[in-house]
Amino acid sequence: MNPFDLISLNRSATLAPTIRRGSMVSQPWVGFINSLKAWLQGKRLSPPELHESAPWERAASRRRVTLVTLICLTAGSATMLLVRTQPVWDHPVLRLAQLLLFGVLFAWVAAGFFTALMGFWVQLRPDRYALSLAQARTLELGEDARTAVIMPICNENVATVFAGLRATCESLAASSDPHLFDVYVLSDTNDPGIRAHEQAAWSMLSDALGTRCTVYYRWRQRRTRRKAGNVADFCRRWGRNYRYMVVLDADSVMSGESLTTLVRLMEIHPKAGIIQTAPQTCGLDTLHARAQQFAGRVTGRLFTAGMQYWQLGESHYWGHNAIIRIAPFMKHCALSPLPGRGGLSGDILSHDFVEAALMRRAGYHTWLVPSLEGSYEQQPPNLIEELQRDRRWCQGNLKNIRLIAEPGFQAVHRVMLATGVMAYLSAPLWLGFILVSLALRLLNPPAATATLSPLAGLPSTLIALWMVTLALLFLPRILAVVAILWQRKQRSYGGTAQLIKGTLLETGLSVLQAPIRMMAHTLFVLTALTGIGLDWKSPPREARTLQWNDAARRFLPLVSSMMALLLTTFLTDHSAAWWLLPIGLPLLLAIPLSVLTSKSRLGRRLRALRLLVTPAECHAPAVLQRARSYSVPPLSEWTPPIAPLAPWRSLYRDNRVYSGVS
Repeated sequence: MNPFDLISLNRSATLAPTIRRGSMVSQPWVGFINSLKAWLQGKRLSPPELHESAPWERAASRRRVTLVTLICLTAGSATMLLVRTQPVWDHPVLRLAQLLLFGVLFAWVAAGFFTALMGFWVQLRPDRYALSLAQARTLELGEDARTAVIMPICNENVATVFAGLRATCESLAASSDPHLFDVYVLSDTNDPGIRAHEQAAWSMLSDALGTRCTVYYRWRQRRTRRKAGNVADFCRRWGRNYRYMVVLDADSVMSGESLTTLVRLMEIHPKAGIIQTAPQTCGLDTLHARAQQFAGRVTGRLFTAGMQYWQLGESHYWGHNAIIRIAPFMKHCALSPLPGRGGLSGDILSHDFVEAALMRRAGYHTWLVPSLEGSYEQQPPNLIEELQRDRRWCQGNLKNIRLIAEPGFQAVHRVMLATGVMAYLSAPLWLGFILVSLALRLLNPPAATATLSPLAGLPSTLIALWMVTLALLFLPRILAVVAILWQRKQRSYGGTAQLIKGTLLETGLSVLQAPIRMMAHTLFVLTALTGIGLDWKSPPREARTLQWNDAARRFLPLVSSMMALLLTTFLTDHSAAWWLLPIGLPLLLAIPLSVLTSKSRLGRRLRALRLLVTPAECHAPAVLQRARSYSVPPLSEWTPPIAPLAPWRSLYRDNRVYSGVS
């Protein structure tokens, strides 16, 4: 008999608790057209919510009006300035398209800038309307605050998943109320070998934890509706046993203190339906991952705090590292598939935004708590893996636009659905703006065509407008560094000089990768709209160096297309070719750039120089230290012969040579 079968037989009685069935029935969507018709006819498809506005709601309303006003004034002024300074060309259709694209894109840039500015303000002066962590840490939990910690997985790297999960469980067992929590591993794995490894790892984890923490394992034979279906299956089977559930991703690690704090926040705020943490990214050593981790910790926290500032109790839900009130979730957040055919129909992929909108429609609040420490996740190890993840997110977000007019949704959640689409639609819009502007210049060349200057024939006010655009794009990074220096936290980033150098390095890398992302996202939007099939797979959880042939196969079509466009433009108008270089040069370097940034060795050298360092590396939390200690699995008898090193180990590995993937 296979040893894995013995493990399964020995553990069969405790794989999962006794089922206590509950109902979670999805309702069909009204649909965009029907919702629009009802609105035009003055019909209400859902009753209005009648209640006295809470102080945070009134504050949020004022803040949103201010934000929208600032965006409109900034974008409108910039567009009018472009109208006044652009040469009078003979192609009004192209000129109108250029102005419309510029106005939309400038508004998008301004929205990001003002969100970061709000986040900067919150860093210096805490928001009195935000959830109070100090109050939550002093609350004593009752026995009825039962909470399930669930981790849906599907064909994951077993060593990585269970290293982080064991660290989470041990931290939870050492917390003040471990008896209130049960942990569930919900597997959708369809590979028999990986599933056997999961059960072996679960068996050893259960033995190691003993009675300190209860961990259940459930394998779902019918893999319907991906992660959302897996979570719904848990709710129908065991949701009635618990008041709350904390949803983790396969790469999530959370401390026991953060988990118990989330439960206390829910107990203090009975109308809170979802409370989302802001996970810190860490765990991988590749240059690409380290740059993303650094950017998320330095600049990303401004955007997160800024979103919390104007969203307040109508915030985002990102699908993991968050706590959910189970009863209203089961009653109101079941997801029906989108009717029709094509790429924008079928199962809802980006379920988190929709579930947050449904929870708020039911009268419950959704909060973001960016100041809560102890919540961690990973970044994709290289640019190609990041783009593959973005392709899934792109299709999921584009699908959600069909629900933007759904009755009962709050305006802020409609805006979230729109911004989710704009996050990817902005790429083809930028490309369209560049191509329209290039066409106008080629069709109406300046008088001094013999010069090679890229600024030939352009008025100074137009150049100043482009400088303002660049300032709005890069000022959030400056504000982020100022906030860290103001709070005197620069030592956690390697010191003042290393913080500034790391920011410049990450900015330069971001500038080089931006055109590649723009072209890739444009292709993703086109494929999603045309209904081309998508294989929805989990991203890798381990560092992996890209091979040159893999990078060439992915990027060679983009490189060839850009080379042809640059050559054609240069032969037509020398000066116009200069305007394409900021976009064209990074695309020509896409292959070596993606390979070099996928190397862990280069990332480790930068860390040795204290560049791109984050607080999780300078002052390693205990839960991540535990994840590191379990990152090399002791299950040598079942570990695949070429199993990569679990990424949590890279957080604390010294500079000596080791046997992992470089």
